[in-house]
Parts: sequence; structure tokens; C-alpha cells
Amino acid sequence: MTWPRIPPGRDPVRWLPIPLVLLVVVLPTGWHGWPHTLAGNVLTACLVLSGLALLWWRTHPRAVALGGGVLWLVGAACAGTGWFPDLAFVILALLSTVAALGFRSYAAGAVLIAFLALLFVATDSTNPVPLIIFGVPGFLAGTILRLRRETADQLAERNRELEEERELFADLALRHERARIAAELHDIIGHAISVMIIQAAAGQRLVDRDPPAARRAFEAIAESARQGRDDLQRLVDLLGGTELGGPDLALIEEVVSRAARSGLDVSCRFEGARDGVAAPVAHLAFRVVQESLTNALRHAPGSAVRVTVSGAERSLRVRVENDPAETDRPALPGTGRGLTGLRERIQQQGGQLTAGPTTPGGWLVQASLPQTAS
Repeated sequence: MTWPRIPPGRDPVRWLPIPLVLLVVVLPTGWHGWPHTLAGNVLTACLVLSGLALLWWRTHPRAVALGGGVLWLVGAACAGTGWFPDLAFVILALLSTVAALGFRSYAAGAVLIAFLALLFVATDSTNPVPLIIFGVPGFLAGTILRLRRETADQLAERNRELEEERELFADLALRHERARIAAELHDIIGHAISVMIIQAAAGQRLVDRDPPAARRAFEAIAESARQGRDDLQRLVDLLGGTELGGPDLALIEEVVSRAARSGLDVSCRFEGARDGVAAPVAHLAFRVVQESLTNALRHAPGSAVRVTVSGAERSLRVRVENDPAETDRPALPGTGRGLTGLRERIQQQGGQLTAGPTTPGGWLVQASLPQTAS
């Protein structure tokens, strides 16, 4: 394990091994008397070099532990031919700590035991207590520091993963919200514009030969525009955080009444219970009816449309069926996303939506909405 690199000028402990070596090896040796033999100088040099190796304990802890340990072992082996500074055991303790920091395997503990045993034999010592006191506690302290460092690294990595997941979920939530807003805008604007286009075309044909009928067509255009404006304002209020009353099935009656006033041959029938329907369920049922009426206006002008809403304890079923078109006027083009987006929203709430042609040549839309939708 490599510890974080710290600029030398900012690392307060970077150069501490130098005064440490002076304090525990050089000064005691000089006070006692500098050795005059080759073995004595080798002993002192090995202890000095093993201490100076600690200068690189942050960047190369394994090399420091191995190299410093070998040098300290050679110096201790020469102790029988010269004076050995007892304070040099401090270097042994620090090397044991660095070894625990650099090696993650439990084998490092076995290596330390073997190293201490080799020291015990090499020095012909009769008392292993100094070796144990200066070797084992340092190793245990280094192990604790290494485990803390690894735990901190794991926590930091987990925090990074959580942050990435949070950003991913935020992006998904943003996309979902954009899709929901786009679907709401499609439902609101698509229905209003379809009614206005159809009524405008009818008004153009009737303006000369049937002014009262043309006037009714333009009134339907104005009403559709006002309703679209109100729906857009409600959507803006919801996006702005304004608390509004939850929708109910009365919205279906309202949209059917507006479609009838605009000239569509539409009927609506409610079956079963209609009270206590959750607001999200009522909203989806309303969108199913609205989208179906919009498609009937676009693709089957002049045909009869029948709306049936069946309420039960656990589900709400909506059925909208229209007859084949009675006129040859070309159908108004749509975006192709209306029923697809509606089906996705219903499936997200645990419901189902099917749409397809009927045998007589009309079109049928059916939706099953669970009452537990959220």
C-alpha cells in the first residue's frame, strides 16, 4: 500500500529519520567511543542506513521494511564484535510498523516472527523480551493504521459510487419528469388543437350557407382554446409546486360534454362504483378518454363514439369505441406518440391498455387501471 504523496516542504515528518538516527545511533556510539574495528564500523553503518531508509516509508514501505530489516539484522549480527546501542531498538520498532503498513497479508506476521527468531539466534541473546517489546507492538500499531487507512479508502470509494448512483438516479428522474411533462402537454395541446382544426374547417364551409352553424363552430373553437389555456395553467401551477385538488371521474363527464358540444356524436355511461377513486387513477382514466376522443375526431370524423367507465373495488376499466368514419375527409395527422405514451404511463402504474380496430371497421381502446395506483 502506497500512502498519499505529500510535497516534501509540507511533510512535517519527512526528515525526522535523520535526527532520529543521530539520536539513537550516532550520538550514543560517539559518546561510548567510536569503534576502531571493521565489524564495529559495519554494525554502526548498518544501523545508520536502516534508520535512514525510513525516509521513504510513505512511498516505498515494502522496500523500506525489507531493506531496513536486513540492514538492522546484519548490524545486530555484528553486535558480538563491538558495542551495540540499545536505543537502536527504536528503529526496529519503526521498521516493524512500516512492514505492517506495507504488507496486507497475514504472512507478514509470520515473517516478523521468523525475523525476530533469526535476530534472537544471530545475536546469541538469552532474553527475547527486548525483541518482542520492540517488534510486536510496532507491528500491531502498523496493522491498525493500515486497516484504518483501508477502511477510509473503502468508504471513500463507496461514497464515490453512491455519488455516481445519485447522479444517475437524478438524471433518470429528470428524464422521467421530462417525459411526463411532454405527455401531459401532448394530451392537452393535442386535444385542443384537434378540436379547433376540425371546427375551423367546418366553420369555413358553413360561413356562407349556414351562418348560425358557423357561429357555433367558432364558439366551439373559442371554448376549446379556453379549456386548453386552463389546462396549461393547471399544469404550470403543478410544476410550480402549487397544491391543487386531485382530479376525479367528473373530468370524464366534462371532456365528453365538451366533445358533444363541438359536434361529436359521443355518449358516456358509468357502471359500478365511481366514488373513492384515487386521483392518479382518475387522471389516467381521463387521459384515456381524452386521447380516444381526440383520435376519433382526427381519424373518424362524424362517427359515433361510446365511452364506458366501469368501477370495481380493485380496478377501474375504461372502454372507448368509435364506429367507422362516415365522411371521406382526410384524417388529421398525429404525432403517433399519444397512445404509446399513455400505455407507458398506465403500465408504470400496474395497469394495461390495448387499442386496435374492430370488426365493423371502427376503433376500440380499453384500459384496466388498478385502484392501488400511485
